[in-house]
Amino acid sequence: VQLQASGGGLVQAGGSLRLSCAVTGSLFSHNIMGWYRQAPGKEREQVAISTLGNFANYAASVKGRFTISRDDAKNTLELQMNQLKPEDTAVYYCMSTVGGAPYFGQGTQVTVSS
Repeated sequence: VQLQASGGGLVQAGGSLRLSCAVTGSLFSHNIMGWYRQAPGKEREQVAISTLGNFANYAASVKGRFTISRDDAKNTLELQMNQLKPEDTAVYYCMSTVGGAPYFGQGTQVTVSS
């Protein structure tokens, strides 16, 4: 299973970015897909997850600003990030479960300048 994330970059506070993730190498459905992030010196944290049936859950710090979406026919996952803040700066990783096991992509850097 391979996950390829893209869409990171440098943006000013208040701006927007859209992250994308393509999942390949699995014939099984991906029950849970999501985004995690890790800032320098901090633990990796869950940002948003989406389940089959499109139930979504967000970290309190991003609720109302970020939107997760998935296309199960294409095995893709996206994260629309609006009203970005400097504290959103981190490496963002996409995740998908296959057979109950989590798989992570290589990460994409998001940097928000003040």
